[in-house]
Amino acid sequence: MSEEEAPKFDRGSALSIFGSDRREDFMALVFALLLAFWVYVTN
Repeated sequence: MSEEEAPKFDRGSALSIFGSDRREDFMALVFALLLAFWVYVTN
């Protein structure tokens, strides 16, 4: 299979508000940790 025939996958990055996937992943981690901390504190 040559380069032209290789399947190309769109990862959906056009919908992201962040410039890079790494920043998006980091912000998702921070949000999840803040949410978990908030649930821990309020219960």
